[in-house]
Amino acid sequence: MRDLGFVHKFVPPTGGSQLTLLLLHGTGGNESDLIQLGHELAPRAALLSPRGKVLENGMPRFFRRLGEGIFDINDLVDQTHNLAVFTGEASRAYRFDLGKVVAVGYSNGANIAGSALILHPETLAGAVLFRPMVPFVPDVMPKLSGKPILILAGSRDSIVPEEETERLAGLLKRAGADLTLRWADATHGIASEDVAAAREWLSEKFPDS
Repeated sequence: MRDLGFVHKFVPPTGGSQLTLLLLHGTGGNESDLIQLGHELAPRAALLSPRGKVLENGMPRFFRRLGEGIFDINDLVDQTHNLAVFTGEASRAYRFDLGKVVAVGYSNGANIAGSALILHPETLAGAVLFRPMVPFVPDVMPKLSGKPILILAGSRDSIVPEEETERLAGLLKRAGADLTLRWADATHGIASEDVAAAREWLSEKFPDS
């Protein structure tokens, strides 16, 4: 495996697909966690799955936090830059189109994907965010004109309050994103209803999946 700054897995596309899913795991996950989900969401797409470089009690994450729902913003910004650089280097190493990368993030991975949309919107063609929170509110809003973003929220999520989900949706809409918000009767974990909704959304927004 090539050393691009993150321990990672890359699965090449099949059937001529030009889409690449950037798979971003939750706290305690690794580069293998979301591979099966990626195949379920977009069977022909390439999969790029890095492991978060920050450890919390031995569990990989993509950035530090000071407490539940309290992010270390400086580290979040630094790690978001690192992820953007990694994605660019991976596109050259594995010869995929950087303009056709869609982030698929869960929990902590969804939060750094949200940060990437704010800080490096050019690195993502869209995003599927399972159980995200607002990473931070920027001084200057990014230009996300027409960028497809799907938020998948759980109505019984004890970690992400409903108002937090609505706040993120509002922020992304104000930035001009083509935003879809779907609620499932679910907790913080990914439910089968979420997977079905994400697969349908991806096939509609990115037919080459």
